[in-house]
Amino acid sequence: MASVEKSLKINCFMVVIGTIILIFLLSNETNDTDKFDFTSPGANIQHNEKIEIPTKIKNRTEQIITHIGYTVSYNSDWKIPNWVAYELTKEEAEGTVSRATAFVPDPKVPYGKSAETYDYSNSGWDRGHMAPAGDMKWSVDAMKESFYLSNICPQNKNLNSGIWNDLEVQVRELARQKGKIYVVCGPIVSKNPKTIGTNKVAIPDAFFKALLQNDNEEWCAIAFMFANVSGRKPLASYAMSVEDLQAITDIDFFPSLPDSIEQMVESKVDFTKWNIKSNK
Repeated sequence: MASVEKSLKINCFMVVIGTIILIFLLSNETNDTDKFDFTSPGANIQHNEKIEIPTKIKNRTEQIITHIGYTVSYNSDWKIPNWVAYELTKEEAEGTVSRATAFVPDPKVPYGKSAETYDYSNSGWDRGHMAPAGDMKWSVDAMKESFYLSNICPQNKNLNSGIWNDLEVQVRELARQKGKIYVVCGPIVSKNPKTIGTNKVAIPDAFFKALLQNDNEEWCAIAFMFANVSGRKPLASYAMSVEDLQAITDIDFFPSLPDSIEQMVESKVDFTKWNIKSNK
């Protein structure tokens, strides 16, 4: 009997000791937000892997689809994206995968809700990539998925091969220089857009691209808007603050940034951070 009582006392003692150790460990555990100083312009928020994803859009059809190389907010009313967002790293910008050729419906878009490649045939409009194939050369699957029609918009041929392509090339070069660039791009569509094809694919009035980078522990952003027409002016002519672009598109970009940093980086444009000459 004495042996049983001794055993119970030992077990109770071990439980108490274990509880004390657990409390100590929990009290010293640091959560993610404690690891970073969010108060400074150079705040480190690299623990957030999806900083490029905008907030949910109000009063607009939206299906969020995640692919290997990009995330798309797909609009089944327009048959084109609301936005496409992705992170481009230095390693990805130096990919060597060959360009795909086949445009196909996104398998994650419900049947009957997608454009078809024949909608673009003889329409006078290019099948314009939002997340460009040139940014997806790091993966065969990412390259293939960049040709999904959920990533494609009717785009003026001269714009697609001109200043829009110039910016895509610039983004890849920036990724090589800075190590990482966050990209959000997409169409700007009127309330009653003209359409092409049997599936009535909306023709955008313009296109936008918002960029974010961390340059020597300082976050900075810039935005661009291009009318969906022919023309090729200096890149700075199309630039604006992210704040101004938000007012035009009604999309909240880079919401994962702490409010104080988001407001600061989105309200101004520093051309020197983007290797772009000011047109002033």
